[in-house]
Amino acid sequence: MLLEKCTYKDIDKLTQLNKQLIEDEMSDNVMSIEELKNRMKTFLDTDYEAYFFTVNSEVIGYALINISVKPIYLRQFLISREYRRNHYGETAFMLLKEKLNIDTIDIEVLSWNEAGKAFWEKLGFIERSRYMRYTN
Repeated sequence: MLLEKCTYKDIDKLTQLNKQLIEDEMSDNVMSIEELKNRMKTFLDTDYEAYFFTVNSEVIGYALINISVKPIYLRQFLISREYRRNHYGETAFMLLKEKLNIDTIDIEVLSWNEAGKAFWEKLGFIERSRYMRYTN
């Protein structure tokens, strides 16, 4: 597996992967593809870096990281559906951690995303807070 830093030329692929992440997490994000694309451009214009995970020159996932905060904030992380259950997620995370030379990372996991919670806990993440929302 290789880690490739993304550029503006990768916006369309990043947007497609972000849409898949939103679906898989059952997020309540209702942004259109165009809105997601614009948001991804804004991320890359500001304090974020994106990386593709590739195997045999095929993009199998990505990560979006806010590099301006301490600890670094891993905002989005996805291994595409067809590549899951092959330890690619663990490998990708370790490559990312090594590339960024970091030992502390913050993430958020939606409370109903049991698979996501199990994945991150397996990698050694522990719950530190609860983000809550009231909607009237």
